[in-house]
Amino acid sequence: MQEDGNNRVAILGAGNMGGALLGGILKSGFVKPDQVVATTKSEEHARVMREKYGCPVTAGGNRAAVQGAHLIVLATKPHVVPLVVEEIRDVLTPDQVLISLAAALPMVVIEKRLREAMPVFRAMPNIPVVVGEGAVGVCANRQAKPEQRKVVEEMFRAVGVVCSVEEDMMDAVTGLSGSGPAYVYMVIEAFIAGGLKMGLSREVSTKLAEQTVLGAARHVQNSMLHPAILRDEVTTPGGTTIVAIHELERHGLRSMLISAIETATRHAKERSQALAKKLDQEDEG
Repeated sequence: MQEDGNNRVAILGAGNMGGALLGGILKSGFVKPDQVVATTKSEEHARVMREKYGCPVTAGGNRAAVQGAHLIVLATKPHVVPLVVEEIRDVLTPDQVLISLAAALPMVVIEKRLREAMPVFRAMPNIPVVVGEGAVGVCANRQAKPEQRKVVEEMFRAVGVVCSVEEDMMDAVTGLSGSGPAYVYMVIEAFIAGGLKMGLSREVSTKLAEQTVLGAARHVQNSMLHPAILRDEVTTPGGTTIVAIHELERHGLRSMLISAIETATRHAKERSQALAKKLDQEDEG
């Protein structure tokens, strides 16, 4: 594993998430265009990616792509990842690092398909990685060395914030930050609708809603204070904010969001177990 900025990266399946990661690591300088290669399903998409990023992108060619790469990102759909691992396993070497972006796919599924033990990471990025503001949960198997963890986390910091967790917490990461943007989009949508109801134009409502959510999140980050403290700072006795907060509490906003994360986590865990069981049955068959 290189630690001098000369890491070579192969991204297998440069779709939405893989493509966002590709753009992020190039923009941040984590790699240069001649240090990364990507693969896609179609030649048309490969051509678009080549023109956009100026690096080698091929339709297929996974085996060739991984040879010489230090970090190998598996960015295909979860059910495709085992097939890709089986396709490339005889050209992998123990000093390479596999990184799966597949939600609900336990690392053991990948490990079972390798010829020999090697470092395997599992990462759960969310969709804001496309604008460099993602939240990424990362875990690793026992073969991963501290210096490899450092490099993997550095790569993901090119597209957002990175949190290291144990694998049994990855379903909770999925429920919170993986699905979380959808919850926030609904909040923004509701803010816009509220502005419209009160007579603001759609343009003004949208700008105010977007910036309110963005600014509040940035304030939490920069202040390093608990959100409850910041909430109290804008809540004055008898003011409009406390009246609105009372209405939100009366309708159970916090309880609903907590329940949403709980439900999403449970569903992610059930999907993970079901997928692992299905793949085991296929192996036995």
